Amino acid sequence: MRPYILAETNWKALKDESIELAVLPWGATEAHNYHLPYGTDVFEADAIAAASGKIAWEAGAKVMILPTIPFGVNTGQADIYLDINLNPSTQLAILKDIVAVLHRQGIPKLLILNSHGGNDFKTMLREIGLIYPDMFFSTCNWFQAMDKTEYFDEMGDHADEMETSLIQYLHPSLVLPLEEAGEGREKKSKISGLREGWAWSERKWSMVTQDTGIGNPKCSTPEKGERFLRDVSQKLGQLLIEIASVDIQNRYE
Repeated sequence: MRPYILAETNWKALKDESIELAVLPWGATEAHNYHLPYGTDVFEADAIAAASGKIAWEAGAKVMILPTIPFGVNTGQADIYLDINLNPSTQLAILKDIVAVLHRQGIPKLLILNSHGGNDFKTMLREIGLIYPDMFFSTCNWFQAMDKTEYFDEMGDHADEMETSLIQYLHPSLVLPLEEAGEGREKKSKISGLREGWAWSERKWSMVTQDTGIGNPKCSTPEKGERFLRDVSQKLGQLLIEIASVDIQNRYE
């Protein structure tokens, strides 16, 4: 039993505990090229949340890792078979219910550990923050926490070398041989502002990529995944420690 994992701990351990920070991993269920499982984002969220939670807990931080929510915003993938979508309004409703529990029980801080590029919790937390001004809300994208060029040869953002290497390390039995993977080629928008990144429009996934991947996974190895997991978990563990210890009313220098 890991005492910082809510799904594993028990009432005997928690009834006299005082948790300072709840961490909510949030993933998605969607196709990841031909070679990775639909649960890739969930597996990554589980592993990174647990590893960073261990670091924080062993440093004395009172953190609790909540169960990963397995469905995310997949509105741009409506025609990809069995990609499961939660609308942002549904996510907001779920968040409100979870935060109400935390507030009622005196847990003052929440971090959403996001594991899916289609999720965006900033505006939701702004709205919830007005309802609970005595709480502290934050969100982070673990996949943006590190300089990927220091770990991987090919860049991408979906079923790419990074994600493939992570799942090769975490769940090798769920990864098909790389010769069965697509190359993850991405078609670029004809609109210059979208290509340059200062304008935004949701990507229509079946128009952008043939194999549902974006980024070539062919150079992936489990060793790369292990190294990246170790370093990103260390960085996130420090984030948990700092959030858990900060005085909400005196948090700026």
